[in-house]
Amino acid sequence: MKKVVFEGCGTAISTPFTEDGVNFEEFGKLLEDQIKNNVDAIIVCGTTGESATMSEEEKKEVIKYAINKINKRTKVVIGTGSNNTKSAVNMSKFAEEAGADALLVVTPFYNKTTQKGLIEHYKTIAEAVKIPIIMYSVASRTGVNITPETCLELSKIENIVAIKEASGNISQVAKIASLCKDDLAIYSGNDDQIIPVLSLGGKGVISVLSNVMPKYTHDMTKAFFDGDVEKARKMQLDVLDLVDALFCEVNPIPVKYALNLMGYDFGKPRLPLIELSDKNKENLKNVMKKHELI
Repeated sequence: MKKVVFEGCGTAISTPFTEDGVNFEEFGKLLEDQIKNNVDAIIVCGTTGESATMSEEEKKEVIKYAINKINKRTKVVIGTGSNNTKSAVNMSKFAEEAGADALLVVTPFYNKTTQKGLIEHYKTIAEAVKIPIIMYSVASRTGVNITPETCLELSKIENIVAIKEASGNISQVAKIASLCKDDLAIYSGNDDQIIPVLSLGGKGVISVLSNVMPKYTHDMTKAFFDGDVEKARKMQLDVLDLVDALFCEVNPIPVKYALNLMGYDFGKPRLPLIELSDKNKENLKNVMKKHELI
């Protein structure tokens, strides 16, 4: 059995921007609040962190800042994926040297690849570092799905230890769990499927929701692991309206607006992402009031 990177709630953390770069003061505030609210891991430079529109220099600054700020108080997972294998290798090496606990590596996007190409891509990255790798399968964004059979093949590599499964296909999650067993941990990549994935043996969630409800999301997973499945089920269902509101437009557009409503200064998403529409702003605001977040 491979060592699990974390069990429970991992926050896919948002990144606050100014006109000139990253707002590290506000980033630090959110990191501190996440730690105070018992999140089990913080994922930096992922989709929610808008890594796609960050320069290499900005990514490196954010990685170093987050690792130093968190200072081993919770696990730090760094997003180092790319559609250029060499770039992914270089960023993975940098994150490892900076002190990351693990890497989150998304499938190649745009140029895509075959399943055999995925195996070679992940194998090349895994051979370049020693720390654990969590694969990230999100075909709705990348156009590439990691099949259960490919997961099985990649699970044979010692430091490929988990997958963030964001396909939304519970049948696929079940098949991965059936084929890979303890050789590949599964994290839900969808906040509306946390408990369903845990029920199939998942180890937790890499969450957008926990940016604004870190303790709630942590407590939901803890309730499940503590054996109170009914409480966990109720918590999952009770928060679906907020999850829907946080994904009413492309992530992280809504969550960034939500953080601003909560008193953080996270600014606007970077182009090509734009601010939340007025209609959806009103709906998100109302749902957040219902959950007593504002």
